[in-house]
Amino acid sequence: MHQGSIILSTVSLTNELQQILQLQQKNLPQNISKTEAITQGFVTVEHTFDLLKQMHDVEPAVIAKDGDKVIGYALVMTKEFGKAIPVLFPMFEMFEKVDYQNRKLAAHNYFVMGQVCIDKDYRGIGLFDKLYQKLKEQLSSKFDIMITEVASRNARSIQAHKKSGLQTVHIYADAQEEVWEIMVWDLKSGN
Repeated sequence: MHQGSIILSTVSLTNELQQILQLQQKNLPQNISKTEAITQGFVTVEHTFDLLKQMHDVEPAVIAKDGDKVIGYALVMTKEFGKAIPVLFPMFEMFEKVDYQNRKLAAHNYFVMGQVCIDKDYRGIGLFDKLYQKLKEQLSSKFDIMITEVASRNARSIQAHKKSGLQTVHIYADAQEEVWEIMVWDLKSGN
């Protein structure tokens, strides 16, 4: 791996979407050890190719590539996908209840960080923050804030999100008693 050979861009090829799904599979909790989930983090949502393609057609994902290999991604999910993934229904419902800057989250011009993941061989070199900065560059003219939720037990992800400038605005437990932190990134701020 050579940091100089890593390129950030938006998805433009079907093969890149397929590689996102492969990287996602490698980082789902059921596919890694409990120790790895605790120390390295994990992704929660398992997307289908069709859903990923639909999301891409509205707002392309930002990816990091080393040569032809996708080594990281940040998925963009706009409001219309709020009813597409059942595991995310509680989060979208919270947007109607949680305030941010004296308004409900749902009243803001927002997109949801659908998922962010870095290949484990490329972690610790600043790619997480670079993906988010590329997202901000790409989307700050269209949206005011980015919202995401992270499982509280995913300490590595919580830390990375806070380091990138996101702030926790609400914590709640879903029906399965998973505790989630709803986090917001003000795209108009200097962060």
